[in-house]
This record gives sequence, C-alpha cells and structure tokens, in this order.
Amino acid sequence: MEIKPYENSSKDKRGQIEDMFDNIAENYDFLNHSLTFGIDKLWRRKAIKQAKINSPETILDIAAGTGDFTILEAENTSANITAIDISQNMLDIAIKKAETKKMSERIKFLKADSLNMPFEDNSFDVATVGFGVRNFVDIPKGLKEILRVLKPNGKLVVLELSEPPNKIVKLGYSFYFHKVLPFWGKIISKDAQAYQYLPKSVDNFPYGEKFLSLMTEAGYNNVKLKWLTLGLSAIYTGEKK
Repeated sequence: MEIKPYENSSKDKRGQIEDMFDNIAENYDFLNHSLTFGIDKLWRRKAIKQAKINSPETILDIAAGTGDFTILEAENTSANITAIDISQNMLDIAIKKAETKKMSERIKFLKADSLNMPFEDNSFDVATVGFGVRNFVDIPKGLKEILRVLKPNGKLVVLELSEPPNKIVKLGYSFYFHKVLPFWGKIISKDAQAYQYLPKSVDNFPYGEKFLSLMTEAGYNNVKLKWLTLGLSAIYTGEKK
C-alpha cells in the first residue's frame, strides 16, 4: 500500500514528499535531534564507518536533506561528495552548513530525484542514504538506479528506521512514534500531516531481511544488516558486482 503525506493533495507521492520536506525544513534538524534524543547522531557515525571502509574517492549522498550525513562524510573521509535531494528548502540549509564548515569545495549539492539521477553509469565509489529510502516512490527502482551509478565493487550504505523486534521495546516505540512524535511535530513544525506520515512510513517500510532481499533482487552482492539500538534503526550494506 502506498503511503502519502497529504490526504487532500492531488499531487503524486513524489510531489507530496517534496512539499512535505519543503514545509518542515526550517524545524527539521531540531525535531530530528530532539525527538530521537540525539541518538540519530550516533547512528549516522556508525553508518559512516561502513561508508569509509574502502577509502572512497567519490561519494553520492542520496536524500541528503539538511546535510548532516553529508557533512559527517566530508569530516570523516577525503572523498569528493555529491549530495542530492528533491527538496530545495532542505538543500538550502545544507548549503549554508557546508559554507559554515568551509566544506563547499568538496561537496556539490544538487536538486535531483533518486529514481532518475543525472549521473553517468559507474560514477561513484560509495552511495549513502540516511533515513530516506522509505520515502522512495518505488524502492526497487531506486535501488537499481543507485546500483547503476555505482562503480564496479562500489558500496551502498543505507541507514533507516525500523520496528524493533523485541515485543516490549516495540510497545514503547509504537506509543512514542504514533502518539508523542506526531503531537510535538504538529506543535513545532505546524505541519501535522508530515509527522503523522513519519510513523506510517516506518510501519510500511520492508525492514530487516525483507530489505536485504530487495537489495539482492536489485543486483547487489554481499548484502548485510546491522541492527542499532535494540532494532530502532538498522544499517544495510551491499556491493556492486
């Protein structure tokens, strides 16, 4: 079942996702860090360790948002980085962050769709997606498109939220994600539907072994899964043959 942010919008899912992130861009970082109690920063650092294993010269960061993952990649590698997102408002914030960190020369920001990227085949050593795959309109198509732009032996690193497997943890997660998060998201972002969409998008995401199967079907080799924080999120990795 396709999940969309806005019930009353006539736009397709891609258009609605773009509108949603444009709407919440100003408060996105505050909500991200506060509503995860800052643990999202630790998750990103663990994912970066996977991305830098082979000392990549080029990295593509997909669904880059406000650039936290992108900048962390620049701080922890010597790679030249291209970061894409469909929301210009999110990218504008990312660009300012890169300028403040004096990393503009190493990071190129571009508004682009992850399902139809303007890059040649075999362009990047590593591709990363932080908390963005679940928003792909077509996840299998997105995985194949990423595979296309990876170089042979290139690596994909995906960091994504998931439902924890432990029943007790899952109860707490469900209450927080479906009750607390939408409440505070509505107050702070002034976009109630955006933060009602978030838990629905996590519920609808084929996490765990299901996502590894999608990666394998898309053509990735050596796919692996690493659970984080009792299964609240996970790192998925795969390589281009």
